[in-house]
Amino acid sequence: MNRGSDRVRVILLNAALGPLDYSVPEGMYAVPGSIVMAPLGPRSVPGVVWDMESFPVDEIDAKRLRPLRELRDVPPLSAPLRRLIEWTAQYYLASPASVLRMVLSSGAAFADNRPIIEYRLNGVVPGRMTPQREQALNALGDTQASIGELANKAGVSVAVIRGLEKLGAFDRFEVPAFSVTSLPKASFSKVELNDDQARVGDILVAAVKKAKFKPYLLDGVTGSGKTEVYFEAIAQALTQDQQILILLPEIALTEPFLDRFKTRFGAEPVAWHSGLKQSDRKRNWRALASGEAKVVVGARSALFLPYHNLGLIIVDEAHEVSFKQEDGVRYHARDV
Repeated sequence: MNRGSDRVRVILLNAALGPLDYSVPEGMYAVPGSIVMAPLGPRSVPGVVWDMESFPVDEIDAKRLRPLRELRDVPPLSAPLRRLIEWTAQYYLASPASVLRMVLSSGAAFADNRPIIEYRLNGVVPGRMTPQREQALNALGDTQASIGELANKAGVSVAVIRGLEKLGAFDRFEVPAFSVTSLPKASFSKVELNDDQARVGDILVAAVKKAKFKPYLLDGVTGSGKTEVYFEAIAQALTQDQQILILLPEIALTEPFLDRFKTRFGAEPVAWHSGLKQSDRKRNWRALASGEAKVVVGARSALFLPYHNLGLIIVDEAHEVSFKQEDGVRYHARDV
């Protein structure tokens, strides 16, 4: 615990800098994992309070330390996640700040609770059309998103979307920044397994009950029921009020899988992949950090989300090469 003028070590989201020490202002309660805003020159930059022993440095006099400026109102990053960040940085020869940036990529830790403004086409066609405006109208359909995300999807500039909005082509919506997610239920429905599936399912259920790390390889031809078998392990983890991560290749993150999951558990899992809107990324990040969301289905980057109580990880199609990250921090999600 750190109170008053205590010293804390902070990893800033700047790969060019190592950990820096700051003082803690009176009344601020900062522990390892706390997400903060810290002064760097004239600016305030985001960072995370870290364990002092993880990065020993030559300490300067406490009187020369600058105080932290803000403590963000989000759960601190857990000790297991901090150890994972350290291991990934060391094993893959990356800076801790670069790995930490993947954890905080959604910006949810630094967002406030104000509603997010999104827009959707309403069928109005402006009198003055340009090729860019026509391109946007044809590309967006019923997509609802922020101005920037709409521009990116349509392949036009933000100015084109703003111009269409001023001419009345979009309706405006307020989306809650952080809303409650519907929760999957372990007993929502039951699938009849054959003898072989039931036997393997029982092994996985028993492993989840023990709550000790142990990897299993589930091998079977297409259509042999591997998904139904690992759904049994998911049901047990839900019964134990644990969170579940299902890693899928990006190409496999499709509606059929989400529908299949919803049929079994009564609600869709939280999704995490590159196609998510920014508002959804922020909402899902917060829901996982607080423990509100129980199941996430995502691409490789979902591995670095701030889970509150992670009890089961499933790597579906574990042989797929898309679990390798080839730019930025280069890592293999299956191995990590």
